[in-house]
Amino acid sequence: MATSKKAQGSGGTRRPPARRAAAAPPRKRHWLRWTIVTVLGVVVLGIAVFAIALARTTVPSPNDLTTSEATVVYWADGRTELGRLGDSTRRSIPLSDVPLDVQHAVLAAEDRGFYDHGGVSPVGIARALWNNVTGGSTQGASTITQQYAKNAFLTQERTWDRKIREILLATKLETVVSKDEILENYLNTIYFGRGADGIEAASIAYFGVPTSELSVEQGAVLAAIIKSPSGLAPEKDLAGLKARWSYVMDAMVEQGWLTPAQRAKTEFPKIKKLKAKDRLGGQTGFLLSMVEQQLLDQGFDETEIQRGGLRVTSTFDQAAQRAATAAVRKAGPDSGTAGLRIGLAAVRPGTGEVVAIYGGPDFVTDQINNATREFAQAGSTFKPFALAAATEKGIGLSTVWPGNSPATVDGYTFNNYGNRSYGDVTLLKATEDSINSAYVSLESEIGVDTVADAAIRAGVPSDTPGLDDRNLTLVLGTSSPSALSMADAYATFAARGDRVSPTTVTRVVGPNGGLLYDYAPRATSAFDPDTVDTVTYALGKVVTDGTGFAAQALGRPAAAKTGTTDDNKSAWFVGYTPQLAVAVLMAKENSDGIPVSMAGTGGLETVTGGSFPAAIWTTFMKSALDGLPALDFPAPPPGVITPSNCPASIAAEGDPVPEGCPTPPVVPEFSNAPEPSAVATLPPSPVPSEVPSETAPPDPQPSASDPQFGPSSQPQPGEPTQEGVTP
Repeated sequence: MATSKKAQGSGGTRRPPARRAAAAPPRKRHWLRWTIVTVLGVVVLGIAVFAIALARTTVPSPNDLTTSEATVVYWADGRTELGRLGDSTRRSIPLSDVPLDVQHAVLAAEDRGFYDHGGVSPVGIARALWNNVTGGSTQGASTITQQYAKNAFLTQERTWDRKIREILLATKLETVVSKDEILENYLNTIYFGRGADGIEAASIAYFGVPTSELSVEQGAVLAAIIKSPSGLAPEKDLAGLKARWSYVMDAMVEQGWLTPAQRAKTEFPKIKKLKAKDRLGGQTGFLLSMVEQQLLDQGFDETEIQRGGLRVTSTFDQAAQRAATAAVRKAGPDSGTAGLRIGLAAVRPGTGEVVAIYGGPDFVTDQINNATREFAQAGSTFKPFALAAATEKGIGLSTVWPGNSPATVDGYTFNNYGNRSYGDVTLLKATEDSINSAYVSLESEIGVDTVADAAIRAGVPSDTPGLDDRNLTLVLGTSSPSALSMADAYATFAARGDRVSPTTVTRVVGPNGGLLYDYAPRATSAFDPDTVDTVTYALGKVVTDGTGFAAQALGRPAAAKTGTTDDNKSAWFVGYTPQLAVAVLMAKENSDGIPVSMAGTGGLETVTGGSFPAAIWTTFMKSALDGLPALDFPAPPPGVITPSNCPASIAAEGDPVPEGCPTPPVVPEFSNAPEPSAVATLPPSPVPSEVPSETAPPDPQPSASDPQFGPSSQPQPGEPTQEGVTP
């Protein structure tokens, strides 16, 4: 014993008993035990709370749907009704009238596990929560039961409180109503677009047959549309609808509701052409469609828009809208108009409010909105963006550029309008007469991307067709923005560089009077005021001394630019005063929607931007600005205006050139340049000729035999002159 104790204490490292090494774990086990107990307690408490809430939840009558209200849209005054969004055509039918294939198509699209869950999908909710928390795509995780509960009994508000009530009601419904009854009610209440509430109304609206006669292909179309009745409307996004239809059909195969052999034989069915109702006639349908799209962009639900009883104040001014329609009728062409499309858009600078549009003759007969559609090349109305970019780089209006034609720049050969040569010209002269060769040389100097960037900053959408084709033709207007985009971009100039995105809605109030949306302009500085004031000065000279002289009839300061494209397939006039920016376009298409020449339109051999578009613009602006003061533009920065004593041609070598004049001065035109063509006059006074720097012929008049102007009986306000150039 003694030896043993001595040995233990005499040397080596003492090791504690093995049982003491496990002294710490009890604390860990204690912590783990309490964690489990706490979690279980929370779960039990949650279940208890959910059970109590579920017990207190009552199922209201779905007949409450009959009290749903259409959304009312008002003019800008907030009092006068413009029109209504929503016109319910609900027709309830029993589930037995819905073919099984159609039922399966809806389940495949919206809720494949409908007959297996208890009204709520935990997996779907978890996935939606994760996506929403991590910043992924926003998802509602809604089953068909939840969708029915929301549409039939709840509001469309986007809150967690409403979502919780939706889950409670969906769960309650599953305990008191059969699955078949829930599916039947869902199919009779869901919105399918085209004003159709319920599958029976939708079947008639899209295919002209009752639901009982729907094929599996047709049923899959209706099932596909449920996801986004407006976004997937066949007249709006047929390609997107076809893709969603294929997804539904493939899902039916995955679920065993359709065999691969059956799927292989299916084809996308023919859909009835949408026939707009008389209440949407004239411009009303175009205006309401724009308002509806704005509401969707703001996050309002389609069901809420169609039957949520919203009260929407639009930006459209009733008097200005009447003026837009009247201007096209009075100053537009009245012959050779087959296939002709005219678009007009007016935007208020500084606020982005769309005051008026002209989308086409009648929404009932043609729902394509010519004011918002991107289809007509902008032509020379794109040059001011290059001018703004050049001004930012210190390139002034008095700098000199080559104006000969034909010209070759960086390997690209092109002509001025009518192949006219101007010799060396100032940038101001190139702007006034829209000289291609000078502007292409300018673009080569500052860079194509720089021009594109200026256009985008001004308001031209970056995804505009043709804008991504970055070559020297860009400055000549080969991209195809909408009239609304161009009006918005020029509104940036009118607002001295402040860019505001266009809007058609200023205020939205719920059915209970609660304010849901109140518009406040958010301006960003796109250009320095000095830059824009320089551009405005040059565009003002386009009106007083250049191709936009028709706008002089407005009788107040205006800045504008004309545009005419190759083969005369489009013509533009875009301009502004301090109070309003307006774009007018004209283009022609054949029966297949292919652009064609406008030759012969209104009796003219060539339709330029300075002809009918300028006349429509001027006529509209006269009415739209009636009663408003005539405001002057801010003066350009010092050094922009060229002194009046500059020589018109190169003086003898060694003679001094006055300060501020172009160096070298403008050279005389080539002797072989074409003579100025005849021009029309805008009564009651003569207008400048095509070459403003020269003396205009005394009040020239076009003859009936003149191929450019056609019959002398053509309305005078619409009479054109040749634009300086076209791309």
